[in-house]
Amino acid sequence: MKEAMLYEKLEDNRVRCNLCNHRCLIADGERGICGVRENRNGTLYSLVYGKAIATHIDPIEKKPLFNFLPGTLSYSIATQGCNFRCKFCQNWEISQGLRGEGEAKGDDISPEEIVKEAKSSGCKSIAYTYTEPTIFFEYAYDIARIAKREGLRNVFVTNGFMTEEALREIQPYLDAANVDLKGFTEKFYKEICGARLEPILNNLKLMKELGIWVEVTTLIIPTLNDSVNELRQVAEFIRDELGKETPWHLSKFHPDYMMKDLPPTPIDTIHKARKIGLEAGLRYVYAGNLPGDSGENTYCYSCGELLIDRYLFSINENRIKDSKCPKCGAKIDGFGL
Repeated sequence: MKEAMLYEKLEDNRVRCNLCNHRCLIADGERGICGVRENRNGTLYSLVYGKAIATHIDPIEKKPLFNFLPGTLSYSIATQGCNFRCKFCQNWEISQGLRGEGEAKGDDISPEEIVKEAKSSGCKSIAYTYTEPTIFFEYAYDIARIAKREGLRNVFVTNGFMTEEALREIQPYLDAANVDLKGFTEKFYKEICGARLEPILNNLKLMKELGIWVEVTTLIIPTLNDSVNELRQVAEFIRDELGKETPWHLSKFHPDYMMKDLPPTPIDTIHKARKIGLEAGLRYVYAGNLPGDSGENTYCYSCGELLIDRYLFSINENRIKDSKCPKCGAKIDGFGL
């Protein structure tokens, strides 16, 4: 165990966790919503520090990040736990597997060992992913500081529900983030995810202000967040608040966890959403989970030239030269960071 960061001690041995926007008030002997932060005699501890439940070497495109270090490998890690309760979670065995009682599972791997393995594997970055990196913040923070010194980049794949304090704390070491913007209504977030939308929108804007490279992902779920109006709202928010240079990834839903009764997302819906994003003026709108689809590729926003030809998470050809389109010379956002 490790004493938690970003919490305050209160009367009667209670504590307030200030890591995510639930800001859990935790009584002595209890845990927060994430299930991995426990109050013991008035001191808040992380139960998952150094407990890696998953470590993999992934293409950076799998995060997904398409405009940041394309074609490179990212050392990906996770612990148990999550501060959301998404009914459609695809990693629910590890994200939801530590509620109430029980010890954290995982391999004991120190921050120093993580960085050493990442470098020896030829990775250019470390991705904190699979579950929510906010809930293993202390572990991610210590790894990220070492990684930065060793010349590696740090990437969060996140639901974006951290507090402003947490985001500012990690900012000096965080280079990029893919943020799930799961829907665009408070009703969706409350009923489907057990969270709130507004803090995520605020954090997205703050990330951009802090100079973190941001890409946004929306998992399109039939009947829940796939209306033309809602998709247009997401596209316009990205354009107006984050900038037209911010990539938007549109992922295909498949039934899992507590949502096995809904059908997979029709391919036409992904194409419709991509058209909405492009018509709104976004420069890079990507179709996810559709191997071989032209929407996987990167095109020049100025002249339409094919710049990166992809198949799923692999790159067949990258024609970008010095971060520019070889045909018209337009600077391609994200490249060269």
